[in-house]
Order: sequence, then C-alpha cells, then structure tokens
Amino acid sequence: MAKFDKQAVLAKIKSAPMVPVFYHKDLEVAKAVLKACYDGGVRAFEFTNRGDFAHEVFGPLVKWAATECPEMALGVGSVVEPGTASLYMQLGACFVVGPLFNPEVARVCNRRQVPYTPGCGSISEVGAAQEAGCELCKVFPGDVLGPKFVKGLMAPMPWSKLMVTGGVEPTAENLSAWFKAGVYCVGMGSKLFPKEVIAAADWARITDKCREALAACTR
Repeated sequence: MAKFDKQAVLAKIKSAPMVPVFYHKDLEVAKAVLKACYDGGVRAFEFTNRGDFAHEVFGPLVKWAATECPEMALGVGSVVEPGTASLYMQLGACFVVGPLFNPEVARVCNRRQVPYTPGCGSISEVGAAQEAGCELCKVFPGDVLGPKFVKGLMAPMPWSKLMVTGGVEPTAENLSAWFKAGVYCVGMGSKLFPKEVIAAADWARITDKCREALAACTR
C-alpha cells in the first residue's frame, strides 16, 4: 500500500518540483542514490521499471526508504500496462509514471487512489488523460516537443498540471525555460546521474546537483 495518497504526492512534487528518474540493478547503489537525492531536497523519486527483476530491487528499496528517507514518495516509471502498475502498487509505489497513456493503467491506479502520470505527446492525449483522472500528465519526449508546446497547451487549458521528461538538464537556463512555459515539475534522469558519478560513488555530487537544480526550479 502506498505510504502517501494522491494529494500528498502532488503536494510533495509542488514543493520540490523535480523528480529524479533512476534505475540500477544493485540495491545498495539504488539506496545510495535515493538518499543522496533526499539529502538534496528531493521528495518524489521515480524508480524506472527497465531492468530484469527490477521489482525485486524496488520492494526492498521501499522498505528501506520508509525509515531512512521518511518523507520521500517513491514511485515507479516506464509502466505501459496495468499488470505492471498493479505489481508495483502492491510493493508500495506511491505513484506510477509511463511513457505513454494507457486508460487501463489509469483504471487500476484510480482504484487504489494512486496518481498515474502518463506520457502524452499531443494536446488531445493530455485531454484524454485528464478525463481518465490523471491530475498530472507527462510531456514526453520533452526535447522533441519543447517549452513552446507547454506554453501553447497552457493557454487554452490553464488548469493542466504538466511534468516534462526527456532532455531536461540541471541548468538554470534549461529549467527556467520549462517553468516559465508553465510546467508543474520536471523529471530528470541521465543528466542528473552521469555514469562516471555513479561509478565513482560520488553521492555528495548528486546531493549538490539536486540542491542546485531545485533552486533553479522557479515558477
């Protein structure tokens, strides 16, 4: 069961509007990265379902985070079908993110009152997702659609809460462009976790980068 309900998760993301996107097959590495982000001010973290047996890392990570990162909402990403969403919700996922919009995923998430953030590449997809109960939609891929897409969508649909993922960089210039366009939050993966930093176990650098990026996330 999710530790935080839908409104609590959205409130956490609003207060710290950057969601790190990360996967590693080694539980200890995942713990270290999660704690580094937590120490940097992050309060919502997306563990992606990208490797074999990824759920076997996620389950213990949720249990560990309950005591070591008590205010962190831990969710799952790269979910494309309802079975996977249900599996991760059973393991304690506080939110579900996908690269695409699947109404059946929305159905199972709504049943548990777990927020579902689907990937949308058009205004019509965002509208359909909102009708299915998705309060936060993901603009994806962000580097293809760009800030102008967000600004254009927000004009006729100002109630929309949008998270952009794909091509987001931890720089003041990049983040400022997205937030000025009107995003609710950003998702960030490889730019936040360079391979050499993970290989060197330089967790302090990740903490500093999270802190700097969050400071640049101004609406």
